[in-house]
Amino acid sequence: MIIHLPELSGMILTYLLVFSRVGAMIMLLPAIGQAGVPSLVRLVLALGISAALAPTVQGAYPAAAPQTSTALVILIAQEVTCGVLVGAMARIIMSSLQVAGYLIATQTGLAYAQTLDPTQSAQGAVLGNFLNLLGVTLIFVTNLHHMAIGAIAGSYRMLPPGGHLPTSDMLQLVVNLTSSSFALGFQLAAPFLVFGFALYAGLGVLARLMPQLQVFFVAVPLNIMAGFLIMLALIGALMSVFLNYYATSMAQFL
Repeated sequence: MIIHLPELSGMILTYLLVFSRVGAMIMLLPAIGQAGVPSLVRLVLALGISAALAPTVQGAYPAAAPQTSTALVILIAQEVTCGVLVGAMARIIMSSLQVAGYLIATQTGLAYAQTLDPTQSAQGAVLGNFLNLLGVTLIFVTNLHHMAIGAIAGSYRMLPPGGHLPTSDMLQLVVNLTSSSFALGFQLAAPFLVFGFALYAGLGVLARLMPQLQVFFVAVPLNIMAGFLIMLALIGALMSVFLNYYATSMAQFL
């Protein structure tokens, strides 16, 4: 079968380009784009979202179809890059919970316990995996996952098809988002770090006053118990801060 590129126009070409952008986003989107989700589910979801978006964004594409295969490949590559940018934004935002969980686990002495993270298919700290799963669950419960789809539609205004991609602005966006996500992870773990500093300072003084006391055996159970109590008291506020940050960050494309 021979396909003539000049005839590959209209909604078929638009749907192909929209699917390229949406499919790249689905591949990186938290929870949906993980290895544990069957490929068929992701494919059907990408096809459905593309079918819904194609009629609304058709006017953003050039009226004339690409005249050469090279031009078509470049246009598809640009669409994939835009989808990767949106999906990577959501993935970078979720990494703040991993940072917070690792810092909390290190401070409370739970970093030695490593479990399989089902969302990453890799080993991770228990608290990091717990916060990551909790964050994904709350995103779906609060319908914030719709913002990722809205970000794809909004990306057609910021990154119109057929034009030159602002690579410097895109890299700056990724750098800013990475730094702010790391800062958020540190802020979420700040109460535990402050408590740990105070606890170890007090135990250091106690060790100087009573050298015969086995400070390590006293500190570890006390640190773990206090860490769980602080987590119980602050988990609601911590996840509220994360959800607000997720909504604010994803709203950049809306």
